[in-house]
Amino acid sequence: MFLLVTSAIIVFLSLLIYLFYASYYIGSGVYLKAQCKLPVKEKTVFLSFDDGPSAYTTGVLDVLKRHNAKAIFFLIGENAEKNPEFVRVIVAEGHEIGNHSFCHKGTFPLMSSKQIAEDIKHCNQTLTDITGKTPNLFRPPFGVTNPLISSGLKKTGIPFKTIGWDVRSFDTMGGENAKIVDRITNQIEPGSIILLHDRMEFSAELLELLLTRLENEGWTIGVPKFEE
Repeated sequence: MFLLVTSAIIVFLSLLIYLFYASYYIGSGVYLKAQCKLPVKEKTVFLSFDDGPSAYTTGVLDVLKRHNAKAIFFLIGENAEKNPEFVRVIVAEGHEIGNHSFCHKGTFPLMSSKQIAEDIKHCNQTLTDITGKTPNLFRPPFGVTNPLISSGLKKTGIPFKTIGWDVRSFDTMGGENAKIVDRITNQIEPGSIILLHDRMEFSAELLELLLTRLENEGWTIGVPKFEE
């Protein structure tokens, strides 16, 4: 009896760990296939920014311009609606934009698939109205995936390509910029997609330090282009 109970507990815990992995690791591909790296062999990495635009986005753009680097900005529809001029500058300066949901609420992964679809479409329409271009890249809020998000994305009727990352900076947790840069550079490989944010006061300073380190170590910042 003891062995049966122990075995049941182990199976249950293993299932919980698997479900957690499937939902919270965007590269798992269990519910939603996401591209988390690009197939390059040279020392090239790619930059992505989540949660903008914000008051600090212009500083990030200035740093990118100085280093002649391009990035993908996964924008929240509500923020874009409040700061349309920042969205236009992002596009005008040759960066890619993607859909990061309209609301980005903590309850987003728990919404019905219909609500998720409407939210995603609302964001896309907002970005289209601002830029004249219809985004086809999507990154789920918090990188969380589940059957509801997968179903909701399909219900939009938009041929989205989901983009993840393989290097998470954890920049939103704060800390010394130098340590954040160390964390990033210790993980990167050719083709890595780095997850950053452009909504913190120190975002531009962190990016300057990161790009300088990457350049000094012989890395190139690639232009993020994804096949249909």
